[in-house]
Order: sequence, then C-alpha cells, then structure tokens
Amino acid sequence: MITLKNMDSTEYQRYLNNAIKNYAAEHVKAGNWSEEEAIDKATNEYNKLLPEGEKTPNHKLFTIHAEDKEVGMIWLGVRSEEKGFIYDFNIWEGNQGRGYGKQAMKEIEVVGKSLGLKSIRLHVFGHNEVAWNLYKKLGYIETDIVMEKNLEV
Repeated sequence: MITLKNMDSTEYQRYLNNAIKNYAAEHVKAGNWSEEEAIDKATNEYNKLLPEGEKTPNHKLFTIHAEDKEVGMIWLGVRSEEKGFIYDFNIWEGNQGRGYGKQAMKEIEVVGKSLGLKSIRLHVFGHNEVAWNLYKKLGYIETDIVMEKNLEV
C-alpha cells in the first residue's frame, strides 16, 4: 500500500537537482538536445513550469511512500478545469518492480478526480518501454505519435 504526500521544500530541492539531470539526459538520449545545451534547457523548462517550486499554483508534487519509506515521486499539473498532465513520475531505483508505480498511478487518478479532472495526459519517451507498457496496462492511449529517422547513419 502506498500513500502520496505533498513534497516539502527539502524534498523538492532534492527532487529538482536530480530531475533536471534526468530530464536533460532523456532529451539527449531521444536526440532532441545536444549534451552541451541539455542542462540549460532542462533548467529553463523547470523554472518556467515551477516558478514557485513545490508551491506553484495548479501543480501538485508528491513523494510516494510505501509504509515509512520514500519510494518515488509524481507530479500532476492542472492544465484546465477538466484536464491534468503528469509532468514527472519516477519510482526510485531499488524500488522498481514491486507494484509501487501501478499503485501510484491509480492514486493520482483519485487525486485528479478530487480536483474535478475528467482526464489526465502524460508524455513518455519512445525508448522507455517499461513506462509505456505500464501506461498501456492502466488504460492510457496514444493521442499522437512523433517519429523520426536519422539520415546521418
């Protein structure tokens, strides 16, 4: 059984430091950004989306707890009265494969409903098959797909 707890400022700073690095690395891996520009671009994105950190209006940042242990995080943004967006979701290494992700996604749906949301969207990088499979099992469907072919190969 998991619970979602609002991030405090210490948890948020720890999250932010890792999230920027991970987000930058994912964009490099996906071929969207060069390594030289990735950290700056990722930092700018986070500053734009969360100008007031964990207290930014219309953004709910949670730590995921299993019993008394923090096992991950999830960030839900309210984009309109009816639509939410999961900006980030992560189960920390060593805690994966135990069902925490599935439980957290079901819990965020409860949060979304309590906020009056009628739908929740998310983004998944094409190379992240584990996440893609989880979302499919939970009933998420593709709403658009971007494909690319590298011509330099």
